[in-house]
Amino acid sequence: MKKFAVIFAFLWTAVGCSSSISDYKHATPTFDLFQYFEGRVLAWGMVQDFTGIQTRRFSVELTGTREGNTLTLNEDFLFDDGETQNRIWVIDKQRDGSYQGRADDVVGIALGAEQGNALHWVYELAVDVDGSTYVLTLDDWMFRQDDKRVFNLTSMKKFGVEVGRVTLFFEKQ
Repeated sequence: MKKFAVIFAFLWTAVGCSSSISDYKHATPTFDLFQYFEGRVLAWGMVQDFTGIQTRRFSVELTGTREGNTLTLNEDFLFDDGETQNRIWVIDKQRDGSYQGRADDVVGIALGAEQGNALHWVYELAVDVDGSTYVLTLDDWMFRQDDKRVFNLTSMKKFGVEVGRVTLFFEKQ
């Protein structure tokens, strides 16, 4: 019985700590993905492993182009070790206000929704590490701070276990 109580307490805490996009419905300013990322945006971030140790730092130059209900977001990454990467997102706004996104290293389709000052994305990303490719599930939260700044916190999981985190700060130019 004691073992059951410990497991129940753990599960209750885990469920109680998860957030929902609706938790942010009254938070301002309104996120508005297309408005924020249209044009030029700069970003700085870091990757941490499952122990919290910083493993990489990077900067990103983003250029967003909107055409109707589609945003094309060109991201140019520069990592602290000199590596460069480019990712081009094509994001479609759905009739219900949600988003679907595609990029070359995204497996399937990224699904997103926004309420209040928050945007929540969930998707699988193919990540190359030392010559091997791993597919990680990303739980990606963005929070609009003001007209120019957005904070981004991402949990990376493999088989449901967190293997790392990404923290990113955006500034609209």
